[in-house]
Amino acid sequence: MDNIKTFLIFGLLIVSLLLWEAWQNEYVRPAQIAEQLMTETGVYPVEEKGDLPDLPVMSNLSDGSLPALDERRATGGLKQIHIKTDVLDLYIDPKGGDIRRLALSKYPVESSNPDVPVQFLNDNAADFFVVQSGLRSDAKAPTHYEQYSVEKSEYELSAGKESITVPMYWQSKDGLKVTKTYRFHRDSYLIDVDYQVTNRSGQTFSAYPYAQFNRSRPNDDTSLIYTYTGAVFSSPGDEYEKIDFDDLDDASYSKTAASGWTAMIQHYFVAAMIPSPSDQNKTFYGKSINEENYTAGIKMPTMNIKAGEQGQANYSMYLGPKEQKRLEPIVDNLGLTVDYGLLTIISQPLFTVMEWIHKLTNNWGWSIVFLTVLIKLVFYKLSAASYRSMAGMRKLTPKLATLKERYGDDKKQFNQSMMELYKAEKINPLGGCLPILVQMPVFLAFYWVLVESIELRQADFVLWLTDLTAMDPYFILPVIFGVSMFIQQKLNPAPQDPAQAMVMKAFPIVFTVFFAFFPSGLVLYWVVNNILSIAQQWYITHKLGAI
Repeated sequence: MDNIKTFLIFGLLIVSLLLWEAWQNEYVRPAQIAEQLMTETGVYPVEEKGDLPDLPVMSNLSDGSLPALDERRATGGLKQIHIKTDVLDLYIDPKGGDIRRLALSKYPVESSNPDVPVQFLNDNAADFFVVQSGLRSDAKAPTHYEQYSVEKSEYELSAGKESITVPMYWQSKDGLKVTKTYRFHRDSYLIDVDYQVTNRSGQTFSAYPYAQFNRSRPNDDTSLIYTYTGAVFSSPGDEYEKIDFDDLDDASYSKTAASGWTAMIQHYFVAAMIPSPSDQNKTFYGKSINEENYTAGIKMPTMNIKAGEQGQANYSMYLGPKEQKRLEPIVDNLGLTVDYGLLTIISQPLFTVMEWIHKLTNNWGWSIVFLTVLIKLVFYKLSAASYRSMAGMRKLTPKLATLKERYGDDKKQFNQSMMELYKAEKINPLGGCLPILVQMPVFLAFYWVLVESIELRQADFVLWLTDLTAMDPYFILPVIFGVSMFIQQKLNPAPQDPAQAMVMKAFPIVFTVFFAFFPSGLVLYWVVNNILSIAQQWYITHKLGAI
């Protein structure tokens, strides 16, 4: 039993090491503040024509149908459109109508510096991530390389208004007119996009709208456990399909379905493209551009507009935090971008209960405390059985010491006599291991709740704990955890092997060091759990006369 218990604790130690390494990479290592925004007349990274989706129903465009490379490189003198809502601060380039930069006003990079928001989209070379869209056609049409005209360059959501409409205009020499309109809403990260096409060209105009994200590969993440950054696709039968950048380097992705969505996700935030509901098929695609940039987007149904007639197409995109209450109503399965991984079956109920408690307490720290109490109540009888087994073994400590003296170095005879003693006293030597086995998956699941749930990001608790997803700045909780672990060891039966006893004595110190770099919310959970376990174990051990 001592060997098995030691192995289990070593397993927990290894898991803790992996989690610690992940958290070091995510939080402890200095986070680089977003680079200053490029000037509005700056030079942007050049996109090759390979970032345009292929033509599935029309002949391929000739090379001359796209602007020359030098023409596409220059944007000097074209003032970007600045739009500001209560939650978004973004810039749209009239060339292509692309969203080039987007800051999330309600989400500072660091809680200590609330005036510097997270720069979610950016068009600098080091952190390239933009939204591109247009119409793809054999004829002249506004791809994301074409120049639009605009009415003004500044828009702001004023008091009393619920939305902002930003129209952009394009016209060909043969009479084709396109109005591309963005609509932004109050307290919303959902953006509506609408194309109105008037065909006065004298012949039928055929084109399909497309919308895509174009981003560079982020810096390599060498941690063993990490949060996923990459493309995600959803369609009937494949509700949540992750295609990472290495996959796109190997082969492009393409799937046709009547419903679904495309997204690029990263830690805490998601950029999702959602086509308007219809029975017509859409193509969801992803590709690598020279293994440097990556696109993920949607080709929408082809528009066929006869001469003298009008047509329209629309879609939506979500550019913001992975808040479950915002994501789930938008479209089926978008809430899965809050990616708890293999432990979703445990993590999701944990978060749901925490959210319910938060509505009562209005504090995520107290939500963790009360959730821990509920977990202990659920496993109360299981824990009680384990503690009774451990108390029984504690009472046998003098008899085991006598056996040790009797058989000396004859381990085979000692183990045989020890098992006979356990059998005679009706004690299960594995019973004390159950709490560890039960708590490990809950521990891991709760770790992912803290990692993935943006609702807990920079959430404070009490006094010095101002961010439950960051480590305790004064290491108070880790020290309390170490003390509680030491007290628990004193209530457990001592190992008969001196080497194992020395290892067990070192665990409180080792775990205190690891937990010093864990998110304080996770350490809070473990401290409360240990305190409740100590109270329960002391009561049972005292009741059975093992103290």
